[in-house]
Amino acid sequence: MDWTDRRKRFRSVLAGDRCVHPGSVYDPLSARIAEDLGFEIGMFAGSTASLTVLGAPDLIVLTLSEFAQQCYRISRAGNLPLLVDADHGYGNALNVKRTVEELETAGVSGLTIEDTVLPAPFASTKAQFVSIDEGVGKMRAALAGRQDPSLAVIGRTGSIAVNGLDDTIARVTAYAGAGVDAIFLVGVRSREQLDAMSAVVRIPLILGNAPAELQDVDYLAARGVRICLQGHLPIMAAVRAVHDTLKALRDGTAPGKIGGIASDELMKQVTRDSSYRRWTRDFLGA
Repeated sequence: MDWTDRRKRFRSVLAGDRCVHPGSVYDPLSARIAEDLGFEIGMFAGSTASLTVLGAPDLIVLTLSEFAQQCYRISRAGNLPLLVDADHGYGNALNVKRTVEELETAGVSGLTIEDTVLPAPFASTKAQFVSIDEGVGKMRAALAGRQDPSLAVIGRTGSIAVNGLDDTIARVTAYAGAGVDAIFLVGVRSREQLDAMSAVVRIPLILGNAPAELQDVDYLAARGVRICLQGHLPIMAAVRAVHDTLKALRDGTAPGKIGGIASDELMKQVTRDSSYRRWTRDFLGA
């Protein structure tokens, strides 16, 4: 498949002057819904991948192959530019290079590589981070693994919550210097912190879950933030809906009395029923 158009649209968001919220997606149907609703970007996180593929918490037990396979399923289902959380690149810098190769092939438009020590080391009680030199090596390896220049490679750090502002500024400055296309920040809690980083980072910024103080897209846009996450509510809402529906059925509620289910029209829309009917006529004569 040709992934270039969606990657160009993703880069147009990074190059623009607005801050957008991505739609949190986790499978082909959720990605189609986000696309139909007009989201400019879909976000597929490592945490939602662990939930979807393994039914497990976000403890880095998911493998690269499992993650890439789900990325491909999402990518082929529509034309939504997909930003994905590639965690630490599943190992050292050589693994990072392989990760980029696999995810580029799977159709993603942008991917983040972070500098957290993952999986968590034995007896660790808080997040740890690789050295800045090792982090730069990972970013350089990620860029070397890219074959399609339209794919966005994004350096990610959550250092601010553990090591403080100065360390974070040193990290993002070094990663920007290595040539990444944007910086993804996790753990920014105040305008003062964001202002300080915006003053030194000259490439686009992406924010992880931000507090209410930072949920002003005009302010964020003025600070170079082009994408700001809103969490991963869709998968949590889906879990609740499945739980409540199954519980009601188990408790004896008649199927006809179950509320909140998708209409036939919505199901036909998200499964692209009309296209499949047309293909059936064209190719099967039925």
